[in-house]
Amino acid sequence: MSSQDNRTDDTTDFGFERVKTAEKAGRVREVFDSVAAQYDLMNDLMSGGLHRLWKRFTIELSAVRSGQTVLDIAGGTGDLAAKFSKLVGTEGKVILADINAAMLSVGRDRLIDKGALSNIDVVQADAQFLPFEDNSIDCITIAFGLRNVTDKARALRSMHRVLKPGGRVLVLEFSKPTSPLLSKVYNAYSFSALPVMGKLITDDADSYRYLAESIRKHPDQESLLEMVEDAGFVDCRFHNMTGGIVAVHRGIKG
Repeated sequence: MSSQDNRTDDTTDFGFERVKTAEKAGRVREVFDSVAAQYDLMNDLMSGGLHRLWKRFTIELSAVRSGQTVLDIAGGTGDLAAKFSKLVGTEGKVILADINAAMLSVGRDRLIDKGALSNIDVVQADAQFLPFEDNSIDCITIAFGLRNVTDKARALRSMHRVLKPGGRVLVLEFSKPTSPLLSKVYNAYSFSALPVMGKLITDDADSYRYLAESIRKHPDQESLLEMVEDAGFVDCRFHNMTGGIVAVHRGIKG
């Protein structure tokens, strides 16, 4: 671990910048305010549609059943929530949570269009301070959101608190490619193509530059696995997808 990772001052990463810890949430909010309306389109372009396969695998790992309560954190535009809504059925409930009001607005509108709001609650919430009762949730997912959280360890502890014993957390996030060649190609793509696409589609290259930088600053697979374990989860493991570009970590509350 580098000395920079052991900083004791009141700053944190915002992409490759160091910013005051209290400012990060506001800076992240500005990014997602900018990209909210085109977020799903940009995900398709950035991943070649693969993000849908990655999310499908995460849903399969969740083992969610009818009647359960699912919390989807950083759920933004509601694509995972819509899928979970069908799995839990009329006896279950899905909570779509996001800290960003603009993303939630897009998600709510899309869920209304799909007629999928009957068993979905939409809640503006900070992953670090989840406003739910202890031991109340069967499964928590957070897809491509943990890297934007100011204090990831605190967020994981908050998730552990609200899960029922035996409940599962699944963290789907960009990670570290396992092949040096793939890593080199992926880095070139991220820092060259993503800002250009962001400029063309949202007229905002800076936000997509931040998204690329935030991926590089996110813990690698083993480091994140250790963080999940440190938050109190057991039987923790991760699954690499697309050569480690993405990984899904799973932990169980004992």
